[in-house]
Amino acid sequence: MAPHGRPAQREEIDALVDFQCAMAAETEGLALDRPTVVGGVSAVFDDPRRGWYWVAELDGRLAGCLLVLPEWSDWRNGTVLWIHSVYVVPACRRRGVFAALYRHLQGLVRADESLRGLRLYVAEENPTAHRIYRRLGMRDDRYRLFEWMPEEPPKRP
Repeated sequence: MAPHGRPAQREEIDALVDFQCAMAAETEGLALDRPTVVGGVSAVFDDPRRGWYWVAELDGRLAGCLLVLPEWSDWRNGTVLWIHSVYVVPACRRRGVFAALYRHLQGLVRADESLRGLRLYVAEENPTAHRIYRRLGMRDDRYRLFEWMPEEPPKRP
């Protein structure tokens, strides 16, 4: 059975929080503060202008998720959708879960003349993700992400 994407439901907040905590631990060695993540995920459902979550189902269970954040582009006079917080359950990887979500978002952009495209950022140390994104037709951009965060979550011991 092929994976399919759909909007996440408020009742799935616990699963989304689990996914985010697992992703941070796996990709960056970070131990996130669960109550903070619960508040952050809940805030998206409380105010849809912040963004929206999509989940993928495979074999009748949640297999992954991503968060979509809108960003106004004055250069393009439209909205670019940023893909954040991508997570696929390890047992469901290499089965097209992210690809299904990504293709759905591409369809949204193609169908809505106010949407200009999709973007995401990925850790330089994640070559597996780089290959997946390239295979789906994304290209490396000429920009480099810089950030400043006054407080970082603690690293795992």
